[in-house]
Amino acid sequence: MKRLVTCLMTLALAMSATLTYAQDDYPSRPIRIIVPLAAGGGTDVLARVIALKLATKLGQPVTVENRGGAAGNIGAEAVFRAPPDGYTLLFTQPAPLAVNKSLYGKLSFEPEQFVPISLVSLQDIMLAVNPAMPAKTVPELIAYAKANPGKLNYGSSGAGSAPHLAAELFKSMAKVDMVHVPYKGSAESMTATLGGQVDLTFFAFSSALPNAKAGKLRALAVGGSQRNAALPDVPTVADTLPGYLATSWTAFVAPPGTPPDIASKLQTAIAEVKKMPEVQNRMLEAGDQTFDTTPAQMAEFLKQETQRWDALIKSARITVQ
Repeated sequence: MKRLVTCLMTLALAMSATLTYAQDDYPSRPIRIIVPLAAGGGTDVLARVIALKLATKLGQPVTVENRGGAAGNIGAEAVFRAPPDGYTLLFTQPAPLAVNKSLYGKLSFEPEQFVPISLVSLQDIMLAVNPAMPAKTVPELIAYAKANPGKLNYGSSGAGSAPHLAAELFKSMAKVDMVHVPYKGSAESMTATLGGQVDLTFFAFSSALPNAKAGKLRALAVGGSQRNAALPDVPTVADTLPGYLATSWTAFVAPPGTPPDIASKLQTAIAEVKKMPEVQNRMLEAGDQTFDTTPAQMAEFLKQETQRWDALIKSARITVQ
């Protein structure tokens, strides 16, 4: 028995030493970033910009893999069940971390168990319409919607996405009826809006900005508390509906159980990457604001966001099919 106990203690010490070495040596192999959205959208583009610079910073390849579907739940579950070793990360918009548990009820993962790493960007939601739409301002859009209840349809990058919730908040505050048409990502909702399959869409700002500047979309308003410097002539929705606030954000999280020192090392590296001129310029061009948070600050932010959107989902009785 004594010999068995001695062997077990030796094995435990060896495993502990191996784990400590692995964490000190991190990263020693390629890192994979899962984006739970279709390729081509603003979140995907930003992930790839950061991945390229992160690879240089960490000295290991960093790849991006798109696993879209189910409002981000498919990609989030894949990361949730991945080994907690820092080699599989989730880069996402709000839905799987702060919305879907309220929207869907039971999930195959627990959002609050992810290990926070870093918030990356904050951006407005843009309300934009197909140029064929008669409404040229938010008041005109509300008046048109009230005169034609249920006639207008709006696209989004998926059920439970930040654009979807922004639209539902708009509907609730403006007291209008519009039909939701969800797509698999912002690229598809953009195509539908440009082609006139939907009348309007609440876009992540970066997704809509190029077409708004080119006149292919008519930007009516932004969802932040103040005008966006990238489109200074476009008012806020709150100018018409006081108190309206709809923004999106991106963040990195790791699987449950990821060691704090690995999370801290990643947070530090990502913070340094965000300061690089190429990354700063990309975010500025997209109308993004940068976040600088510790994992603890990010955890508190996610808690507040979850409570805010849970209140809207319940009060507006938002459901998904």
